[in-house]
Amino acid sequence: MKNWFYEQMAMYSAYHRDGRNQATHHIGVPMIVFSVLVITSTIPLFATSAGPVTVGAALMAVLVLFYIVAAPLVGTIAALLYGALAYGAAEIAAMGDGVPLKVFLALFIVGWIIQFWGHKYEGRKPALFDNILQIFMAPSFLIAELLFMAGLEEDLHGEIKARMPKYLPK
Repeated sequence: MKNWFYEQMAMYSAYHRDGRNQATHHIGVPMIVFSVLVITSTIPLFATSAGPVTVGAALMAVLVLFYIVAAPLVGTIAALLYGALAYGAAEIAAMGDGVPLKVFLALFIVGWIIQFWGHKYEGRKPALFDNILQIFMAPSFLIAELLFMAGLEEDLHGEIKARMPKYLPK
């Protein structure tokens, strides 16, 4: 699983080398993730004594677990950051009266506009157009990118850099 994760991260990295594109993704990706969490938090899966478990909570739990297994520090930070987003999303989802749908649409649309704007700087289409699974790599990559800037996760950074060239434009 780690090799697959490293390959996906390398591909994501190859499509996000321009600093301006990276900056737009640090804004747009959390907006999109939050918007998806809001709308999926309106869909209950089952009830527990602590409250309902929603599609949003289940999706986030699976994704964060995957990150923790593949890159423990990245996954742990993702659990904290995206756990907070999931909590906020659940609060908005509970508002009802169309609020969750409005929040979803506004953040989802603006988040994607910001993303596509960043790819204009990159001069390259988004990675998800070549591999839809790249959508799931964005949150972990943004965390990894910050860790790399702080001089952490050098082994992960090395793995990504070594694998990235095959995903660069020819």
